[in-house]
Amino acid sequence: MCGITGLFCKQGGADPSLVRAMARRLTHRGNDGSGEYFKDHVGIAHTRLAIIDLSTGQQPLFNEDRSICVVANGEIYNFMELRRQLEALDHRFATGSDCEVIVHAYESWGIQCLDQLHGMFAFALYDARKEELILARDRLGIKPLFLMERKDGIYFASQLKALLPAMGSPAIDPAGLIQFLQSDYSSGPTTVIKGITRLAPGETALIRNGQIESRYRYWKPRLGTLPSTTYSALFEQFDALIDAVMREHLRTDVPFGLFLSGGVDSSLLAMLIQRSTKEPLRTFSLGFPGTSAYNELAAARLTAHRIGAVHHEIEMTPDALLARLPLAVWAADELMGDRANLPASLLAERASSEVKVIFSGEGGDEVFAGYGRYRVPWWKGLLRQLSRPGSGGFRLRGSFSKWQDLLFEDSLKEVLHAWREPFLRAWRSGDRRWTLLQRMQSLDMETQLPDQLLVKADRMLMAFGIEGRVPYLDHRIVEFGLALPDEFKVEGRTGKVFLRKWGEHFWPGEHLWTRKRGFSVPIGACLNDKTLSLLEKTLPYQPALRPWFKPKGVRDLFAQQRQNRKSSRAIWSLLQFAVWHTLFIDGDGVRPENNTSDLARYL
Repeated sequence: MCGITGLFCKQGGADPSLVRAMARRLTHRGNDGSGEYFKDHVGIAHTRLAIIDLSTGQQPLFNEDRSICVVANGEIYNFMELRRQLEALDHRFATGSDCEVIVHAYESWGIQCLDQLHGMFAFALYDARKEELILARDRLGIKPLFLMERKDGIYFASQLKALLPAMGSPAIDPAGLIQFLQSDYSSGPTTVIKGITRLAPGETALIRNGQIESRYRYWKPRLGTLPSTTYSALFEQFDALIDAVMREHLRTDVPFGLFLSGGVDSSLLAMLIQRSTKEPLRTFSLGFPGTSAYNELAAARLTAHRIGAVHHEIEMTPDALLARLPLAVWAADELMGDRANLPASLLAERASSEVKVIFSGEGGDEVFAGYGRYRVPWWKGLLRQLSRPGSGGFRLRGSFSKWQDLLFEDSLKEVLHAWREPFLRAWRSGDRRWTLLQRMQSLDMETQLPDQLLVKADRMLMAFGIEGRVPYLDHRIVEFGLALPDEFKVEGRTGKVFLRKWGEHFWPGEHLWTRKRGFSVPIGACLNDKTLSLLEKTLPYQPALRPWFKPKGVRDLFAQQRQNRKSSRAIWSLLQFAVWHTLFIDGDGVRPENNTSDLARYL
């Protein structure tokens, strides 16, 4: 787990001082070492978080004659098996690093080596013989990679903030902003900063002569092969599959732990980890006592007790949530409406004193169909599709839909159509032979999963030098879950049926069949009278908001909030935008303190 950045110039050599300035923006992703490489028109840099081969795994990594160079962020989980294959082909390894297999695999199999890699990764590989730079991202988009095309060449980085030194004055992309407001995140290639785009999950880009020559998706959500559609046969197949996945994911040379919610996904993951290790598992949970938010601590405590874990509990107050906002906004880089970023950052800070790797249950709902939106009656889904076709009957109403006339300036109204575009594009690209449920799962895997949920899993942890691992998003598990017949995933008002029934072999049934409760963060409680008064005095007249939002509309939001407390989400989004603008547009992206006692400094 690391940070990577660099550029491919059209003319002349890469400026070392610029590459190093970009790399300095990524030191939070790894402070165990750094490295750089300059050749021809290319300059690349790496900041390292040492997880495997602590002593000799520094990057960049090379093949035998140093004609191929790679910097990588992430983990290649099947590196041991690949290394044996490559050594049989006479490749000689210089380190014990999992990522060294990338250069040797590329040398033997070309870009098709991506099909052989199990893991989460984003890498930049330079082939000096061909003068080609290859950028690639893992299948599910667990690890991030951003691109910027300029007249002088192509720039890339693990996070947006590393590209800022090459930009001068960054400008907001209104399409990215409207996507954040309506969906809580920008999606697809669009980001909130004009000129910066994402490499898609499962995508690779070939760069020659300082420009992108081609891009293609080497993997998209697909159906695996099932032996039969009986529970006994599927349980047997899944047993072997999950054992193989966990064996690979548990390869690490550093201490690890688990974020434990007490729900189905994290409880089964805790069991899988504990039965494969000798030492008690370290688990970390967080709750909000004294608020209306569902408190997961009791359920998590019970799970931890059942597996004999060394358990840690954190309680967070609304004031502590608010104090965490600038750090969470800085860590995410992108505008991100997921309020769970705040407690996730506190959990990461606490866990960082004991571990360098954290497991979590992200992906279980997408892979095994746990969300309530997957269980809408067929007739209601059909009506929704007829009323607003193009995205499977969901993703139809944005968070600001009822506020847009009141609040948005013409600069936002002109791009209103852009907020649904990522969902429409994902729906159009889906396989029409699949069931409606499978297509909805796939749509989420192309949009919300990589562009919101995995941003939290990567950025909040990396802000404290922790690697996050998400076994449910191994591509083999994903392909298995997508291929399951609908009735094995959804029964009436219950989702994740297969996972629950499989888990009954190891876990008490009453725990597995409890109603799903999403992790709720009590942002309404953060907006007390004191905070509302501060925001009401500043946000309507904030220079950052003025080009996009009507001052009267902003004032009306506060009036409605005081009347019925139903504007919390909208006010919180405007607050996030104001803090983000202060940090990245008005400022230079410097890390704020972990907890602020003076929010007004960021407004």
